[in-house]
Amino acid sequence: MVMLWSLQKRPLWITNLQEDETEEMEGPQSPGQLLNPALAHCISVASCGNIFSCGAEDGKVRIFRVMGVKCEQELGFKGHTLGVSQVCFLPESYLLLTGGNDGKIMLWDANSEVEKKQKSPTKRTHRKKPKRGTCTKQGGNTDASVTDEEEHGNILPKLNIEHGEKVNWLLGTKIKGHQNILVADQTSCISVYPLNEF
Repeated sequence: MVMLWSLQKRPLWITNLQEDETEEMEGPQSPGQLLNPALAHCISVASCGNIFSCGAEDGKVRIFRVMGVKCEQELGFKGHTLGVSQVCFLPESYLLLTGGNDGKIMLWDANSEVEKKQKSPTKRTHRKKPKRGTCTKQGGNTDASVTDEEEHGNILPKLNIEHGEKVNWLLGTKIKGHQNILVADQTSCISVYPLNEF
């Protein structure tokens, strides 16, 4: 469940991520297939303050908009083959980093989908469209060309990094004026991936 709480310690809004899974579970299932329930792993709030994303065990990313005392799901897409362990909006944008138990790190641009569904005439501060980025990692594979629109819905990843280890933590940050992704996994090292054009 994902909950919006008031300062009086009571929930104002609750959504059950498993209700989203009802339609998918009714379809054919191969023998011995295990279903990952939609357990919430991580939440990140965009810098605008009223958009947040949730990464779940079912491999899906959901983006919600806070509207007063309730939330509305704006977007949902499957980004990883295993659970989404980390989500992180980059500062001052709707660029979303996701890291998964499948060892992948992806960058998504939710800007057009979020602004398309904007309900109120609030100030739009996230209009700049980023350029396509490239990323390199010593000893790792990167692939920025993903075309499986059916798997991801209306949104496609702008960047796909094969990190190789389960992602336990990630952060988009500037180091010496350049945008980078910091990643912690099950090893004792922090990996750094440059985001050259974002």
